[in-house]
Amino acid sequence: MKRPEGFDRSSGTEPPGEATAARTGAQRTRSGAPPLPAETPVATTRAPKQAKPAKEPRPDKSARPAKEARPENPERPDTASLRREVRRAAAARRRYERGEVRRFTRRSRRRRVTWLVVLSCILLLGGFVTASIYSPLLSLKNISVTGTARVDKTQLLTALDGQMGTPLALVDFGKIRAALSKFPLIRSYVTESVPPDTLVIRITERAPIAAIQTATGFSIVDPAGVVIQESTDRPKGIPLVTSGAAITTSAAFSASVDVILALPPTLATTVDSITAATKDDVTLTLVGGQKVVWGSNEQSALKARVLADLIKAQGGTTPVTFNVSAPTTPVIGPG
Repeated sequence: MKRPEGFDRSSGTEPPGEATAARTGAQRTRSGAPPLPAETPVATTRAPKQAKPAKEPRPDKSARPAKEARPENPERPDTASLRREVRRAAAARRRYERGEVRRFTRRSRRRRVTWLVVLSCILLLGGFVTASIYSPLLSLKNISVTGTARVDKTQLLTALDGQMGTPLALVDFGKIRAALSKFPLIRSYVTESVPPDTLVIRITERAPIAAIQTATGFSIVDPAGVVIQESTDRPKGIPLVTSGAAITTSAAFSASVDVILALPPTLATTVDSITAATKDDVTLTLVGGQKVVWGSNEQSALKARVLADLIKAQGGTTPVTFNVSAPTTPVIGPG
């Protein structure tokens, strides 16, 4: 058998690649298979070994630089940032919860505020009332009386002296009324408290309107028939009223008073006397001796105007009788 090229005779061994190929070809020949094409032998040469580089000297540990900080992973968030975010989220949730609590308790809070305001007002009012009642700064020190002409003001203040030093809120108006009732000339009065220490009393005196003859003299009365003054002599400038038994509560007296009140002041001063048996037959006698048939107290204002015109037209003091009982058709007759 011919040896393939590249056989190393000196060593007596075949290259591994060639021996394997020869065995494979012999096996294929024995089995009847066509032999494989011969491969071109490749010369193998072993590369020379490179010399190992000399080892560098190991650096001194004392001169070794400090370790650099390991760079953080950019994808991993900072722990402090996470904590801040957690705190922000917790604060936002607390704000939201407080808002919800306020929204659902709004009605109760309003009701509570209303009750607090009402209670505060009551307490303030109670404190003010207590101070006004018991405070010595609001005690009565001055009493002012107005509207007196015939009433003696000195006597009036003396009767009210017992109220001095009393707090304005505790002034006894019952005692004031009892003291003023002793003055018959006082028709009515009005009191007014002027803080801090003044009481004002406005007096309305009774106005004398007529005189009534009595067994002991004459009584001066006001329109209500209240006796203002007693006199033994007939008072001047006040008409004398004769109404039956001179009872001031009779209808004739009331009709006579209505006639006097209906007359203008210039004409009322000229009336000397009034006679009335009933409320429908009032007769006036003027100072000059003239008479006036008045009739009832109806249409008294119109009758007064008509009478003033008749007296002006008649003139003088000639005794005549003016009949104005029917004011639309007055009559002048002999006195």
